[in-house]
Amino acid sequence: MKLLQFVCLASYYGFARYLPVSYSKPFGKISKKIRYYLCKNIFAKTGHNANIERGAYFGKGTWVEIGKNSSIGVNSHIQNNTIIGDDVMMGTNTYMLDNTTHNFARTDITMIAQGKKKYADRSQVIIGNDVWIGRDVMILGSKIIADGSIIGARTLLTKNFPPYSIIGGNPSKLIRSRLEPKD
Repeated sequence: MKLLQFVCLASYYGFARYLPVSYSKPFGKISKKIRYYLCKNIFAKTGHNANIERGAYFGKGTWVEIGKNSSIGVNSHIQNNTIIGDDVMMGTNTYMLDNTTHNFARTDITMIAQGKKKYADRSQVIIGNDVWIGRDVMILGSKIIADGSIIGARTLLTKNFPPYSIIGGNPSKLIRSRLEPKD
């Protein structure tokens, strides 16, 4: 990690993460600009007019890519290797969880004492362009959210869906395609 990247990461988690949301008056616009500047120096790619909202968590962030006009929602938790396309709206409290799991096979010792699996695959979430992720969505493991998709609030995303899907539920299911005419 480069020195500037480290300083920006420390500044983000030290104070910028706690600045007001981008839409608040009177300090929202400057808060958005501060977080954008810091993340531009942390992320692998930061598109024009990207918005990292208050409380967003992204680990070290060195592998995160975010496209133009896209946002990471208030208090959202994304993985370090997430790729976010252009024009993505992400709701509050979106969580992306990787495949790291705990050992639990033995019953003679506690699960916490068994630790995590050593060779758990690191997952990656790829979010296409023109995607809307609703509030409180949880994304499990490696997922590709295809272009034009809408994921409804409180959805537990457990699998991939085709482009222009409207997805909802726990577990997730296809509600309909945006390409189909609405009755």
